[in-house]
Amino acid sequence: MKFIETLKLAVAAIWAHKLRSALTLLGMIIGVTAVVVVVSLIEGFNRYVDEKIAGVGAKAFTVQRFNIFEDFKDTDTIAAATRRNKDLTLDDFEYLREHATLIGKLGAGARASLAEIKRDANVLDDVAVDGVTANVADIKNIDVADGRFFSETENNAGARVAFLGADVASKLFPTTSAIDQEIYISGMPYRVVGVAVAKGTVLGIPQDNYVTLPLKTYANNFGGLTRNRSLYFIATARDDKHFNDAVEEARQIMRVRRRVPANEKDNFGIITPDAITGLRDRIFGSIFIVAIAVPAIALVVGGIVIMNIMLVSVTERTKEIGIRKALGARRGDILKQFLVEATTLSAIGGATGVVLAWIVGRVLTAVFFPTFLSIIAIILAVGISGGIGIAAGIFPAWKAARLDPIEALRAD
Repeated sequence: MKFIETLKLAVAAIWAHKLRSALTLLGMIIGVTAVVVVVSLIEGFNRYVDEKIAGVGAKAFTVQRFNIFEDFKDTDTIAAATRRNKDLTLDDFEYLREHATLIGKLGAGARASLAEIKRDANVLDDVAVDGVTANVADIKNIDVADGRFFSETENNAGARVAFLGADVASKLFPTTSAIDQEIYISGMPYRVVGVAVAKGTVLGIPQDNYVTLPLKTYANNFGGLTRNRSLYFIATARDDKHFNDAVEEARQIMRVRRRVPANEKDNFGIITPDAITGLRDRIFGSIFIVAIAVPAIALVVGGIVIMNIMLVSVTERTKEIGIRKALGARRGDILKQFLVEATTLSAIGGATGVVLAWIVGRVLTAVFFPTFLSIIAIILAVGISGGIGIAAGIFPAWKAARLDPIEALRAD
């Protein structure tokens, strides 16, 4: 029997019992939907870490006061690091810039402070205000929606200019452009020079509620670059091939600058993209496995349900099987018929589950966390569901194929 004829018989049998088929597929649909949604969340999370945290444009690394992976293990290491590691300074920054040969771009920034932003009657509380050098825009690939980022000249002069996040701009200037308008930050006037492209939210946390100032302006007006406003450096290598060498060069220059003995730990931290992704894998690797394994149980349950319904189908259609055998159908034809029926049933459930997972993923992306549904995930979902259908249909199909035609024709 041709495969297309077998497929037609399978679809006709499924369509003849629409309600039973739908209830049978429910477990498979739920299982596939859950697995694909979890995989989409994991892939979305990994991409977020890679693109937004670890990979700021070109490969970049950060020099800061603490090494968050080594210094924050427990209270003892935190206390020791607090005593050992001093705040970075602009003199450290200049020293590193003068002596580095493998670093392509080197910028500096300071941690944000919360401040009140005001424009006429519009007041925003607890907005994150930070300061950076002008080249940080290039290093981090900051996208500008309107206007421009501030210049190095403005930074060196300590000019009161501001670059706004999209949320701040839309709330302070709902109907007009923010460019060249005046706002007040903690009671001091600043001129708006640019607005960033909106980033949206991640885990419900807005990414556009900030104001960035020139670093020297920030230092002058917010009380120096210490403690909660501590300085950090961000750098790229001249090329990706020498990235690790550039990181090691920066480490050695900072050790020389700070006169760290050869047998002592660094009294600063260097954070690389590989370190961040490695921490992510260590923390979430086992969680991800469990997160996939739990909904996968529903796929197994769905396969058991399909096997059960196919056994019922074989019992109900015993006479049909006898007639077909009497007309010349071979065991292989009967085996193929029921196997294709089970596989088709399961594949329909898998395809439906993928569509539902896509819808759920769009909703999650809009209100909670970015998801990513890859073509590979879709192929695997439908393939696995089809494979489960084959596994679930083997025994019922084998049982149908071995029915004695005489006994089958006598069945009621």
